[in-house]
Amino acid sequence: MGELTRLREFLNELIPSEDQFQRLYQNFCAQIRKGLGAKTNKDADTKCYLTYVQDFPHGNETGKYLALDLGGSRFRVLLVTLKGDRDAELVAKIYDLTEKELLGTGTQLFDYIAKCLHEFVCEQKVEGEHMALGFTFSFPCVQTGLSRATLVRWTKGFNCSDTVGEDVGVMLKSAITRRSGLKIDMVAILNDTTGTQMSCAHRNPACNIGLIVGTGCNACYTEKVENCERLDSKYKDRPKIIINVEWGAFGEKGGLDHLLTDYDKIVDKNSLNAGTQIYEKMVAGMYMGELVRLILLRAVNENLIFAQCKLRKQITDILTKKPNCIETKVLSDIANDKGDDWPLVKDVFKDIFHLHDADPDDCMKFKYICDVVAKRAGNMLGVTLGALVNKVGESFSIIGVDGTVYRCHPNFDGYMRETLDRFVEKDRKYDIMLSEDGSGRGAALVAAVVHREYIERKSLNTRLHT
Repeated sequence: MGELTRLREFLNELIPSEDQFQRLYQNFCAQIRKGLGAKTNKDADTKCYLTYVQDFPHGNETGKYLALDLGGSRFRVLLVTLKGDRDAELVAKIYDLTEKELLGTGTQLFDYIAKCLHEFVCEQKVEGEHMALGFTFSFPCVQTGLSRATLVRWTKGFNCSDTVGEDVGVMLKSAITRRSGLKIDMVAILNDTTGTQMSCAHRNPACNIGLIVGTGCNACYTEKVENCERLDSKYKDRPKIIINVEWGAFGEKGGLDHLLTDYDKIVDKNSLNAGTQIYEKMVAGMYMGELVRLILLRAVNENLIFAQCKLRKQITDILTKKPNCIETKVLSDIANDKGDDWPLVKDVFKDIFHLHDADPDDCMKFKYICDVVAKRAGNMLGVTLGALVNKVGESFSIIGVDGTVYRCHPNFDGYMRETLDRFVEKDRKYDIMLSEDGSGRGAALVAAVVHREYIERKSLNTRLHT
């Protein structure tokens, strides 16, 4: 049996069968139904959180708005100038978060954010203007209104104390109030997926699904209000609402057990949030590199790769003693490497293993392992996206996408479309649109839409009372 054939057999459990994809589709659809139900929501993995975003961009919005985007170890503040005609101008600044903010108290985190907001508006010379702000907060929350959101749990390396169970909207507003002179009104909290959908809907109103595939992974979609049993009747005067699926949690009650490998289980066990976010750990950028490390270590131990390499022991030691030594970025960097020379893979081997004379067969095998991990992620996402396209029920849907994995991996779009094409119902069509700064522009657009609705209601009330 050839070495590559042996490796393919070794990796077979990471290549789902059509039956496994069908089961994934059915299990996910069942979780969506549970998440939307009033009586079944508590038992759902995918909580299908109400976003209270029910108004969508017309494309003619104008004015200056602020956006705050918090979803990883860095956050952004943006000044977004909407010009009408579906056009916008953005100025952004990135701020790093240290361990003090990531693992300290909630007050420390939000006070630091307010300090950076103050610095930003002064730099942009808009500190004297009253500004509406949209806050993209990319963590599981229960929203009870557009600007009210109770944190369910931290993910992606955050673990701030005194925050879980608290209203992050109140915490941000309080921090802004403590910075005297800040004339900022936080009018909406949204998830980065909602921001992505809104940003793409600003360009094309057919966008009714948002997807983020970056450090984490999540999706949202537009749902009919009559299907949202937990939505208060006062919000049912509008026909639709964006649902934040929080599909990273899918699998927490066994819905992905038929796809889980030992590698997935080790990644979960070693994570900061073991037992949760199971789907996210199979498809998101924070974990794919670590999956490759674990697979590669076992492949080395079974003499499937580096069998004749003189640095085999050194490579094994590095793979054993250095968790996360392979970044997910590597999967994207080498995706288009091919031929006898393998320059991109060899660069990776030099950087990680200090190996300068790699065998071409080992390069080919390493790339194959990386491709299998990325393809599994893209294929799985295509299945669950297909379920959302069918759930939306429109004849044509645009899926707005953002995130470093999707942006940087040259084949990821194709991996998703492979299974999307198989699972989207025959009478429906879809397309994928790359978001233009969804979590920034999208947050500002929600703020603009809230402002537009406020002006329209005020104008209506004036007419009714004159």
